[in-house]
Formats: sequence, structure tokens, C-alpha cells
Amino acid sequence: MSTEDEEQEKGIRKPTSGFEITTLFLDIGGVLLTDGWNRESRQKAARHFGLDHMDMEDRHHLMFETYELDKIKTDEYLQRMVFYKERSFTPDEFKTFMFSQSKALPEMIAFIVALKKQYGLKIIVVSNEGRYLNERRIKEFGLFEFVDFFVSSCFAHLRKPDADIFKLALDGSQVAPQCIIYIDDQPMFVRIAQDLGINGIHHTNFNSTVLKLKTFGLVLTGKN
Repeated sequence: MSTEDEEQEKGIRKPTSGFEITTLFLDIGGVLLTDGWNRESRQKAARHFGLDHMDMEDRHHLMFETYELDKIKTDEYLQRMVFYKERSFTPDEFKTFMFSQSKALPEMIAFIVALKKQYGLKIIVVSNEGRYLNERRIKEFGLFEFVDFFVSSCFAHLRKPDADIFKLALDGSQVAPQCIIYIDDQPMFVRIAQDLGINGIHHTNFNSTVLKLKTFGLVLTGKN
């Protein structure tokens, strides 16, 4: 396998010669925070509230795209998934449990903040999330303190893997794709961004992403 093939296998695509990286596009779930409402979280919710997980999962999959596009609100989503019959707990209790699944990934957040400070980077989030969790996660974990703007599915009414959400982020940033790195824990989404000329990193863990960013010349000096 050639060096170039090895880099592609590892989720690295080096920037075009002569282009300086000025902007990071970041996913939230799995990069800055834990996933907001994934299969594992729904399994925990089913156990906690004594629900039929498979029934809940089937109902979730019928609606989650519509929900993440903000075409239905959280209360309607929950009514169709959980509260289609009488329960011994309330929607507010369920929403509190949903949000409790979110945890910060502090090492990654601190690293991105330090990179932004050192290199003057523009930070843009490109993520799929329903409005309730997205807005709460942004505020609770202070993402607005270092993210310049959010291209979230619930705001843009577009969601990955639709390439148009990346095109919207490109238009909003007014930055050439060659000057951007997109970081996501989903390799398919990284590939879609790369197909638009955006440099991509498949995030698997903190240390590997730090090493991959070094290939683009983004290295902390230790003064931040």
C-alpha cells in the first residue's frame, strides 16, 4: 500500500499545496460531546423507564429524520415514540433523561479552543441534531464561546448525508474548501465533505486526531 493510500485509509487527506488551513468544520456528537441521542442512549432510556426497546426503536427510526430536520418538535416526537399510550412518567421526565446522556469531551474541547486561539481559526459546527438537544447542548457546554456559527440540521433543515448542508456551511463561511478541515466520527460524512474539496479527518480518538491535524500544520506550541 502506498503512503497516499495509507493516509486515505487512516482518514487523512492532505491540503492542496499552497493553501493555509483557516477553518475547522466540526461535528458535535462524538467529537466535542458524546452523542446526544444514539442507540445506546435509547437502550438506557428503555431500561430506565421500563419500555419495550424494539418498539421504541422502530418508532424512532420512522421519525428521526423528520425530527432532526425540525419538521416536528420534541414533544410530538416523544408522543409518537413513547407517549402514544399512558405512562407512569411525564414527557418532561423523559426529556430530562435524554439530556442527561450528554457529556463533554473536555480534552477535545480544550484542544480546539487552543488551536483557535493560536491560529485564529474560524470554527463552524456541521451536525445532525434535533432542536431541543442541540440548543441545550450548545448552552450547557458553552459551545457558543468558541464556535463562530452552527449549521445544525434543525436550523438548516438539511441533514447529513445530504451534501447541501456542507455547501450551506461553505457559503456561510465564505472560505475556500481547500482551507477547511472537516472532523467527524462518521467516515461516510467525512468522504462526502472530501468530495466537495474539503480536507477531512475521521475522528476515532483524541490522540489520533491530534496527529492527523499535525499533517496539516496545526500543532500547539504549548504557550496556550
